[in-house]
Amino acid sequence: MSVPRLQFLGRDVTASIVVFLVAMPLCMGIAIASGVPAEKGLITGIIGGIIVGALAGSPLQVSGPAAGLAVIVYELVRDQGLSALGPILILAGAVQVAAGVFRLGGWFKAISPAVVHGMLAGIGVLIVVGQFHVLFDHRPLPSGLQNLAAAPGRLLGLSADLRATEFAFLIALATIAAMLGWEKFRPASMKLLPGALVGVVAGTILSLLLGVDVARVQVPDSIFGAIAPPSGNAFTRLLDPSVIAAGFAIAFIASAETLLSAAAVDKMHAGVRTDYNKELRAQGVGNLLCGFAGALPMTGVIVRSSANVQAGAVTRLSAILHGVWILGFVAALPFVLTAIPMAALGAILVVTGFRLVSVKHATHLFRDYGVLPVAIWAATLIMVVATDLLTGVLVGIGLTMLELVPHLRRLRLKVFEASEGDAHAITLDGTATFVTLPKLSETLDRVPAGTHVRIDASRLDAVDHTSAEMLRDWFQRRRAAGTRVEITGARGRIATLAAGSH
Repeated sequence: MSVPRLQFLGRDVTASIVVFLVAMPLCMGIAIASGVPAEKGLITGIIGGIIVGALAGSPLQVSGPAAGLAVIVYELVRDQGLSALGPILILAGAVQVAAGVFRLGGWFKAISPAVVHGMLAGIGVLIVVGQFHVLFDHRPLPSGLQNLAAAPGRLLGLSADLRATEFAFLIALATIAAMLGWEKFRPASMKLLPGALVGVVAGTILSLLLGVDVARVQVPDSIFGAIAPPSGNAFTRLLDPSVIAAGFAIAFIASAETLLSAAAVDKMHAGVRTDYNKELRAQGVGNLLCGFAGALPMTGVIVRSSANVQAGAVTRLSAILHGVWILGFVAALPFVLTAIPMAALGAILVVTGFRLVSVKHATHLFRDYGVLPVAIWAATLIMVVATDLLTGVLVGIGLTMLELVPHLRRLRLKVFEASEGDAHAITLDGTATFVTLPKLSETLDRVPAGTHVRIDASRLDAVDHTSAEMLRDWFQRRRAAGTRVEITGARGRIATLAAGSH
């Protein structure tokens, strides 16, 4: 028997407030890391909540500006100017809508986890070394390698006579200490109060008590005044090959990050599963609107989404309301935001970037799948830092092709389905690689909830690590829901997966 939605209202409202408190400092910090004014991130957060929240294919996922796109946006604004961002986002949004309409969402799941996590780790490194300079009230340098090379000089340049630089660094350290200290020692009764908010409040209070002249957030008196649609001649830039390439790059990276986040959110709850094509269409609409509003690009974001689930959200109303709260706050209390030191927001982004570098994922890849996936992860990370985001991703995808070499004689995978009494029987024949993953994933997702599943893997020759990760998640999700999954004839990696998911 379904529970009336009104019974969920209290939980959704509470969760929406938690997500709002998490989102506010991140929206502003990511905007500043992207080289644009803070209000651009807030507008994206509002659109991501109210519009995309209502259309999303992943009801509990929260959308907004993402640290994963900060680096590419920074480079675009630096090289082509802020005026190019609107047309680029409009193109990216249109590509995402088209991808959803033509049901290409499943193909994004075929991107190797090693590539995606390597990309996020590279982005994390770039955010850390770039925002490190913001801790001293300085602007980041043009490239990641330059930021890295200049970092020791920033520390060595500190002196005992407290200038604005020293005060800014002191405020940043206090912000990080408050954020991490709160996350480690907060009482159970206040576990939903986010560490990022505590850190920003602590840094802001310290700066006001010290009465020092440090750089602070600048926002307009009216958030509506910050909306800057592209001018008429801006659309002529869509004929520029570099703008077209940037639009497709943002569409690809935003979609991959969104669907990675959606898959992670699905693991956290037992409710409605993600409709990947619907989610792509919703993200496309969001980025179209962000382009017309002159704001930042958006993706589904895991930090805000996990906060949403952990706070007890049940329906999409929570994501929608968090956008309403952001709009209400910046419309009614913009003067509060102007008290926040830039160094405090930079400190939040340094911690966020550091957490993107998941060495734990690399060790998991090595333990379960060997050297090649770790090499893909490391190469993607290094190329993202040393060159640019798109080059790093393309190198990672290129190296993933090496996983196909041992199976060139038999790359096909045949999937057969049948009913056997009360069970749904699936027979796998061939090799499961990222090339065949969309077909395999679609077959598994079609199995009705609660149905006993019997998988015959006796004719399954091999499984690459991308397909193995997908299968692991599917096994765990089915068994967590109390559904019986039997696997017969499993050998090698598939047998290990089946045993490990019990």
